[in-house]
Amino acid sequence: MNRKIKLIWDFRGPTGAKTAEHHEIHLKEYIILEKFEPNITGLRIINDMHSLAYMVVEEKDMLKVRDSLKPHRAEVFQE
Repeated sequence: MNRKIKLIWDFRGPTGAKTAEHHEIHLKEYIILEKFEPNITGLRIINDMHSLAYMVVEEKDMLKVRDSLKPHRAEVFQE
């Protein structure tokens, strides 16, 4: 079974939430363009100065996406 990896982009400062929201739109576009499965993205507001956007990819696709989109960090995705 192929693990799923959650790629994460952190956005800090008073505009972090809006930036993360906008970034998620581009992540969704990338998934459609590249025909990636699973089609999972999200946005999380940690506090008023830190938000993040993420997308989940299969482990076999992680290097390609990492090199193309340069996430800040990653973790194994737990459903």
